[in-house]
Amino acid sequence: MYDENGRQYLDCINNVAHVGHCHPDVVKAAHEQNQLLNTNSRYLHDNLTDYAERLSEKLPEKLCTFYFLNSGSEANDLALRMARQFTKHEDVIVLDHAYHGHLTSLIDISPYKFRNLEGQKEWVHVAPVPDTYRGLYREDHEDPVTAYANEVKNIIKQAHKKGRKIAAFFAESLPSVGGQIIPPEGYFQKVAEHVHKAGGVFVADEIQVGFGRVGKHFWAFQLQGEEFIPDIVTMGKPIGNGHPIACVATTKEVAEAFAATGVEYFNTFGGNPVSCAIGLAVLDVIEKEQLQVHATEVGNFLMKLLMEQKIKHPIIGDVRGSGLFIGVDLIKDQAKRTPATEEAEYLITRLKEEYILLSTDGPGRNVLKFKPPMCFAMEDAKFVVDTIDKLLTDMEKEHLNQEKTSTDSI
Repeated sequence: MYDENGRQYLDCINNVAHVGHCHPDVVKAAHEQNQLLNTNSRYLHDNLTDYAERLSEKLPEKLCTFYFLNSGSEANDLALRMARQFTKHEDVIVLDHAYHGHLTSLIDISPYKFRNLEGQKEWVHVAPVPDTYRGLYREDHEDPVTAYANEVKNIIKQAHKKGRKIAAFFAESLPSVGGQIIPPEGYFQKVAEHVHKAGGVFVADEIQVGFGRVGKHFWAFQLQGEEFIPDIVTMGKPIGNGHPIACVATTKEVAEAFAATGVEYFNTFGGNPVSCAIGLAVLDVIEKEQLQVHATEVGNFLMKLLMEQKIKHPIIGDVRGSGLFIGVDLIKDQAKRTPATEEAEYLITRLKEEYILLSTDGPGRNVLKFKPPMCFAMEDAKFVVDTIDKLLTDMEKEHLNQEKTSTDSI
């Protein structure tokens, strides 16, 4: 990225510009379609059906019905409406620290937001984040998958005792705001069993992490195992490379139940010819430039470099990730794993002074989050880690000097 003075910045966090800022192929597709026709979605256009078909090739066969919208928030709101219509239930289970969008309906199911606003609604139930580093059940637990899934099972049990019924379990396939978390494999399957038994549906929020970011798979929910299939998948952010487009994919059964309301779903701009042309171009670039493979290779290299820093710098407690979705958990001490919030804030401020854009997340705002555009290269990874190494070394020297000064003054 470049500022108004032409200064170059390395962008390590912009997952919206998925295939790269202003990618020429995406810009060209938008321009060409704009010159031909753009109209509201009441008029059918080949781009709409072509795009739905292309997306269907990337998803399990069961997820065969698509709704196009303008933002991830719209997508999650629609998913919530669908879940309630299909199940005839109201209640929603979400993970702690989750963020699902800015609409009123989504603030209500986003602990990251509602804890600072009007609080938790009675129809919302919060399950612990399946974080095996600093969560309720950690890496030394004999079966963290079952333990975390049983927390959801118990929530359902308690809800039923109060006469409440579960409509949906909402989860980011990889919790981002929660601290760049990688749920243990098998967790979603066990949760889905409990949720389905209660008559609810499983909604996978892929708005931050879909479209090949995780490298091994096109969708992050596939990290749980090929046999796991959500009932609803929501998409946003990277789907349009900065253009406002989003999508909900679901099963025929859920779609038919939603249609049975007799009130048609209509979105003026959702699925318009220009948006779909852009969506198609993004898919073309991902395939043409082999960005999924690229994410695996560069992500593995970046993880390796960061793990080397973990050995060198005690402030790095954990390095976790998949593809180009990586979190670096900064801590004050190894035993208690206390979040190094101030140190993390100082580090990203210093990185910006070095023209590197990085950010923090997690409940303690201490997790460095890497979600760069997918064109992020090996040399970019080395540059940012070398800079982090230098800054952490300087911070450690400063800390030692402060300790020495404090000891000398006694």
